[in-house]
Amino acid sequence: MNINLTLIGQAISLFIFVWFCMKYIWPPIINALQEREKRIADGLAAADAGQDKLVEADRRLVELVDEGKQKANEIIVQAQKRGDEILEEAKNAARVEGDRLIEAAHAEIERERTQARDDLRQEVAVLALAGAERILMREVDRNAHDEILARLSAEL
Repeated sequence: MNINLTLIGQAISLFIFVWFCMKYIWPPIINALQEREKRIADGLAAADAGQDKLVEADRRLVELVDEGKQKANEIIVQAQKRGDEILEEAKNAARVEGDRLIEAAHAEIERERTQARDDLRQEVAVLALAGAERILMREVDRNAHDEILARLSAEL
């Protein structure tokens, strides 16, 4: 009987131990496991969302890079157009300045030619007067002499 009573005591002790574990030990452990399972599931969901965001960010990056390249090409084209415009403006300004310099040179040449003619007229008049004076030295009438010289210088 001793074995049976010991066996019954051990069974009751085991039953009390199992009941105590199920009542006080198992619920916190199960809650901790469920909490951990939930955190792992949330982490996996966040990882999937992060992966989706990464794919979206990569797609957006490609779009932005393409857009940037397109804008850069547009800016380059605009810069080339503006450069051509500036070059054309410079050519026109140089052409205008060249025409102005040519006109100034023609005016200077004309002025110098007029000056040379006047100088030659004066020299011819002086020479004519000198020649006429020598010829007319023989004549006495000074008024007639001055009149002839005035007409001669006017004609020249």
